[in-house]
Formats: sequence, C-alpha cells, structure tokens
Amino acid sequence: MEENEEPNEEINNSSDEPLHDVLPVSGLYENWFLDYASYVILERAVPAINDGLKPVQRRILHAMKEMDDGRYNKVANIIGSTMQYHPHGDMSIGDAMVNLGQKELLIDMQGNWGDVRTGDRAAASRYIEARPSKLALDILYNPQTTEWQLSYDGRKREPVTLPVKFPLLLAQGVEGIAVGLSTKILPHNFCELIDASIKHLRGKSFKLYPDFQTGGIIDIEEYNAGARGGRVKVRAKIEEYDKKTLVIKDIPYATTTTTVIESIIKANEKGKIKIKKVTDNTAKDIEILIELAPGVSPDITIDALYAFTDCQVSISPNACVIVEDKPIFTDVHEILRLNTEQTLKLLKQELEIRRGELLEKILFSSLEKIFIENRIYRDIEECETWEAVLETIDLGLEPFKSQFYREITTDDIVRLTEIKIKRISKFDAFKADELMKKLQEELAEVEHHLANLVDYAVAYYQGLLTKYGKGKERKTEISSIENIAATAVAANNAKLYANYEEGFVGYGMKKDVYISDCSDLDDIIVFRRNGTFSVVKIQEKVFVGKDIIHAAVFDKTDERMVYNMAYLDGKSGKSMIKRFNVTAITRDKVYNLTKSDKGSKVHYFSANPNGEAEVITVYLTAGSTARKKVFDFDFAEIDIKGRAAGGNTLTKYPVRKIVLKSEGKSTLSGTDIWYDENIGRLNRDGRGTLLGKFNAEDKIIVFFKDGNCELTSFELSNHYNHGQIYKIEKFDQDGVVTAIHQDGDSKIVYIKRFAIESTSTGKPYLLINDSKSSKLLFLTTTDSPKVEISFKKKGEKTKTVKEYVLSEIIDKKGWKAIGNKLPVQNILSIVEVENDDSPDDDPDPSTNQSMIDQLKNEVKQQVEKEEKEARFDVGSTIDLDTKKKDDEKDQLGLFG
Repeated sequence: MEENEEPNEEINNSSDEPLHDVLPVSGLYENWFLDYASYVILERAVPAINDGLKPVQRRILHAMKEMDDGRYNKVANIIGSTMQYHPHGDMSIGDAMVNLGQKELLIDMQGNWGDVRTGDRAAASRYIEARPSKLALDILYNPQTTEWQLSYDGRKREPVTLPVKFPLLLAQGVEGIAVGLSTKILPHNFCELIDASIKHLRGKSFKLYPDFQTGGIIDIEEYNAGARGGRVKVRAKIEEYDKKTLVIKDIPYATTTTTVIESIIKANEKGKIKIKKVTDNTAKDIEILIELAPGVSPDITIDALYAFTDCQVSISPNACVIVEDKPIFTDVHEILRLNTEQTLKLLKQELEIRRGELLEKILFSSLEKIFIENRIYRDIEECETWEAVLETIDLGLEPFKSQFYREITTDDIVRLTEIKIKRISKFDAFKADELMKKLQEELAEVEHHLANLVDYAVAYYQGLLTKYGKGKERKTEISSIENIAATAVAANNAKLYANYEEGFVGYGMKKDVYISDCSDLDDIIVFRRNGTFSVVKIQEKVFVGKDIIHAAVFDKTDERMVYNMAYLDGKSGKSMIKRFNVTAITRDKVYNLTKSDKGSKVHYFSANPNGEAEVITVYLTAGSTARKKVFDFDFAEIDIKGRAAGGNTLTKYPVRKIVLKSEGKSTLSGTDIWYDENIGRLNRDGRGTLLGKFNAEDKIIVFFKDGNCELTSFELSNHYNHGQIYKIEKFDQDGVVTAIHQDGDSKIVYIKRFAIESTSTGKPYLLINDSKSSKLLFLTTTDSPKVEISFKKKGEKTKTVKEYVLSEIIDKKGWKAIGNKLPVQNILSIVEVENDDSPDDDPDPSTNQSMIDQLKNEVKQQVEKEEKEARFDVGSTIDLDTKKKDDEKDQLGLFG
C-alpha cells in the first residue's frame, strides 16, 4: 500500500457484526435438495391420480387438442406447440410422445412410430404425424370441467389435470424414478377395467390383473394388487416348432425381441443352453426360431430358456401416485375406485352444466315467445331513452315472471332488444312450441340421469366398451408359473473328473478319471472309504478327502436314488449292512454313515438310481470260526431307511471281501404322477389330476384336439400345451380307444375302435382322416363307453337325443381304419354317461371269502420261505431285522 493511500474502510471495519447473512453449506443443501426433490416428484416422474398423466404427457395432449382440426399434424409441430407449456427440450417431449403413442390408446398415429416388441425406434418427428384418437376426444377433454392454470411463462393457460372419465392410469401403466422414490404401475386390460368400474359402481367386488401388449404368460399369485412388495413372473410363450426347433411367439413385458435374442446368445456362450442358431422372423407377429443342437431335449431347453434368459422376467410393481400434491403408495384396486368415483363426479358436473344450459335456453325461448306474441316490442316505440326501453319491457314481462325458474335480469331484457325485426316478422309459434318441447324432453332426461347417476355412469362405461372394446381383448395369459431349479436344467457344459486316491474332484482335472458330464452349477456328492460323505459345489479342482469310493452329480430332489452299503463297525467289530437315501443336506458338511468314526471302513458300496437291490457274495476270513465262510445276501431283504441308521448286522465274523453276485431289480413301488393343467406340466406333488402309478417302462398317452395322439415319457421336464389337449392319461397297451370323427371332405361322421399299436415316444400319429377340415368330435378309453348324442334329423328344427353303447356299433379294428358310419349325423353334442351295465363295486360274500383264503395262504408261504432262507449255518452270524416277519405273521390274525 502506498503511503498516500487511504486505508480501506471495509477492511479496517472493526465492527463485530457480519457484513452479509451467512448460511452454512448444509443449510443450502437441505433447502435446495428438498425443492429439487419435490419438483422431480410432482412435475416430472410421478403421475397424478386424477388423470394418470405426468405433466409432459398432459401438456402434449393439451397441445394436440389445441391444434386439432380433424387432420393429422406433424409431430414436430406438436412438439413445438407443447414447448409453450413444457419448460424442457424437444427431445424429452418427442420421446414422451412416442411412448404415449405406442400404448395405442390416446393418439391416432400415422407413419413409423417404432415397435415396442422389437425395440425399433420411431422415425424422426418431421416424418410422422398424429392427432387425438376418438377415445381421447371422448374421455379426456371438456373445457367446462377443466381446472386451468397459467403456463410456466404466464402467456398461456394449461390444465392442472385433464378431466379424464376412465381409469387411464391403469390402462396405460407408468414407470418413473424420482428423488427418493419411484413408481411402477403395470398396464391393465381396457375391457377388464371397464368391467371392474361397473362392478364398483354396483357395489360388487372385483379383481384386476396386468395385461401387456407383448402378450406372454403371467403368474399373478404374488401380485398383491400392484402394491409395494408385490411381484409377478412373466414369461414368453415357447412351443415346439418341431423336434429340432423351438419357436417363441410372445415375449415378456419390458423386453424386446432384440434383448431376448441377445440373452439367448449370451446363455449359449456361457454353456447354460445348447443351441445351433437363433432366427428372428418377427413381422406382424412375433416369431423367434431356435434351432437346437443335436441330442438336446426340447423340453429341458425350454426350461433352461426360462431359467437363464429374458424369456422369463420378474417384475416388482410399486403403485405410487400424486394425490392432492403429495405422493402416496396405494394399490390398483384403490386407484380404480378413485378413478371411478372421479368419473361419477365429472359426469354429474357435465349433467349439471347441461341442465343449466337447457334451463337458460328454455327461459330465453319463453321470454322470446312472450315478447313477440304479446307484442311487447311495440310498447317501446314511444320510449325516448334506453332506460325507458328496458323499464317498458320489464313491465310487459311482469305478469309472466312467476313461471320462470329465476329472476329476469337486465341482461335478459337486453338480449330481447337485440332480436331482429326480420325474426319477429317470421316468428312461428308452432315451431317455437316444438323447440320448447324438445328442450323440455332433454331437460327431463338430464334430470332423470342426475336422479339415477350410477345407472347413467354404468351406461356410459358400457358405451365405451361397445364403441372401443373390439380388438382390446386380453393378450396376456394368466397361469401358474412353476419355479425352475437352474441346476436341473443347465446344459452339461463341463466334465466331472476325480482322483480317487488323493481325494480331488473337479472339471479341470482332465488327466484324472472321467465320471460324467455336468454343468458348472452342479453339486457333487462324494463317499469315502471311512464311511463318511459330503456334498460340495463343483469347482475346477477341490479337495474332498482321500480314499474316495464314489463321486457323482448330486440331485437333492431325487428320492429314488438308493445307496446300498456294507461296512465294518470299528467299535463292535461287526459288519453291518444298510440301504439309505440322501436328500436334505448342508453343503460342505461331513456326514458319518457308520456307527462310529474310529476304525470303521466300507466293505461294499453301490448307488442305484431306481432303488435296485442286488445280491452280493460275502467272503469271511480263513481264520474265522464260522462254519460257512462264504454266503450270499440279497439287499432286498432289508428296508430303506435314513442315512443316520446304523443298519442290520450282516456278520459278527471278520470279512475278507464282498463282491457283486447279480444285479437286482427295483424294490421301490411306482411313482405317482399328477398332471397340472394350469401349467401343462407333470409333478409328484399332488397338484392337478392323478394319472396313475408309474414304473420305469410306463408311458403317457396324449390325445390332441386335432386328431393326433403321441406317447411321451413321464419325465417332469415334459411340456404340454393344455389348450391343444383333448385327453391325457397313463398309456395302457391293451386298452381300446373309441373315437368319433367327421370326415372333412364328405362331412360324414364315423366311429372307430382300435388299440394303439406303436410304443415309440415323441412321434405323433394321426387318428382321423388327414383332410384339412376333418374334426375329432369325441374320444374315450373306457372299455364299453355309453354316450348321449344330440343331433338334428333332416328337415326337423328340434334336436333329438339318443343313448348309444359304442362297443355295440363297431368292433375293434386297426388304428388306421376310417371306421363305420355313425347311425346318426348332424351331431350337435356327444356326452359320455355312466354305463349301467358296469359290474357291482361290492362282490358277493363267497367271492370275498375266497380272496381272503387265497391271501392267507400266500402270506403263510412267504413267511415260511423267508425263515428258511434266513437260517445260515454260520453260528448265528446273520442278525436280520425280524420285525417284518412278525408283522407278516400278525397279518394272519386279520383274516381269521
């Protein structure tokens, strides 16, 4: 500072008071952030409950109405007009408008607007055109019931919300992410929303479920009415195009054919599925062809597509809307109730406005008639001032004022003075009375609607349904969707190896012993010589313990896998024998299969996928004191128990070795198989219809509505299209099928009875004429079916009903035969009825006693046989469980 320079007063100000108000950054952040969050929630991301629209959507629709002259407008022009109301860029408006148009409700589109199914973008806004749809004009706009506000710059008026008379929010759906919250309301079916609104008006309960433009299948079990915390599973419709090709016909909501194909290719590259090629043939309808790799099961591949690709997605709805300038979380049922009540309110407003208009028209028409017919206009000829004119007319109307619904005002009198002389001279009282009559009738109708507002609202909704419901039927099929275990359907993309001595397993040990193909999602079960086992997650190489005797891919749901084992108990010195399952386990935990750890070891071990019980030969040591040092044992003699059971005593003498003598047969009873028609799948859980008890060689037969039949296995991975199935049941090779079918060319109805001669699975056989129009009318596998046939005789108007025993009409022939002509034609319906000739359920007493005697004899012989086989002359070395024999002896008392 130079010497002559005065000191800066601000710098040298010694006052303790601050020069400016100082706010901490935290305070600024709190206020500004809350303002920003409120703006995003209310003005950008979350829809209002009143009309179901976000501000940008509302402004687009308002601008379209302002421009509407019945013709299409360029979208670029609509965007420009919307910018008068929306303070953001043209891109955000254009994207919002395309999204709104693709919902195919409110905008009548022309040009390339893109495709929600394929993800193709719309053409540039200068190339595409739009105008409000007829539905939008009917449900969105009414200036008289609209609440208005100034636009952001104060130059224009815009609606606070549009007076929507329809649950638009639920029909379109919405998704938005704001600051601190989000909303996701799924679209619902147009027709179902109207039905639900009518039910609500009538005081009835209703249910709403999502419906998507892309179709597909939806599981709504956990939908929770669209409230926060709910969840839906949506999957594509996948069918067998042929044995080597699958076809995707619908895709899940929020996916595109592009994203689905990319996910399929990615899963194939990771080895989760095995396919050769994917082809997108989507045009008017979705069609994605998937060519399978050789030897790959179509059914398992379908499940794998659901498990590892976008062919199945899970969606979590979250119904958040703006109500009275506040975001609230609700559900779709409450939204529909509020929208329906709002529609009722708006309809009432419109009726009241119309009533007021009609009253005013009637009032002025009456004034006009009185003014002209009573020649009041002549009384004003001598008036010299305007006030005198008004006073004279008012005086002339005085005798008639009592008939009007309100007082006559100066404005009413002024309107009378504006009537032209030409109109007065041509006044027709008859036409005036006719007009008054029409206005009175319309007023009476309006009054009736106001008195019966609910009925009027119901009629309004029914009118919408009649006018716009065609073509808006449900596209998404509601069905149960089963959970698919990824490990059960993953393609075998790796190979399992084991080093039995060192105790390693894995898919990266290619120099060691190959066990089987596997996937990188599998678990591995390992049994060791010391009588322990464990289950580990497959890895490239993992240590599981030395002296492995068995290693394999583990399926915890497989209850038919039975392990047979003989071992030395280290504590007692006895050799034990047991059969057991392994189901519920904890991964990486070591389990002991013997009575004690120390000194125990396994003599013999086998894994049996279908509960087989083999015969083994036991060799005792040469120095043992047993008289018989070699004997056989059949595992079928012991029961299957839990893995923790110690087992039965095989021998108390030292065992030198145990070897397999002969392979055994399954000791398990057949598996009960059910068919769940809701999902078209087989199960063992008791869901659906019981098809029967199945052994390994059994098959299922499926009869289709188009006249084909096919034999299949009873694998739980099988897929069945229930909509195409006429009948599904366990296949009886000796059974007889009775079918009634119509020849497509001659229209003659035939009956045939035949046996299914083929036993090949996976190959369809046509049972009726191969003409294009041939139909299967009836099919049964009952031995001697009796049916009730309704038909019309030629020349008669009334139907005739007769009963027939079909086995009396035709004998059994070959399945390729066309059959015999049915005695009646012009079939209306065929219903199978109970045959009265069926045998009685209860046989006579003599037959019953004979069966009891036979059963007693069989039990006695079996007990004697087992006692004889159990007498090994080895010094009582076999201590088998005798409870089974005691129980069988006790059974004799049941028949005594």
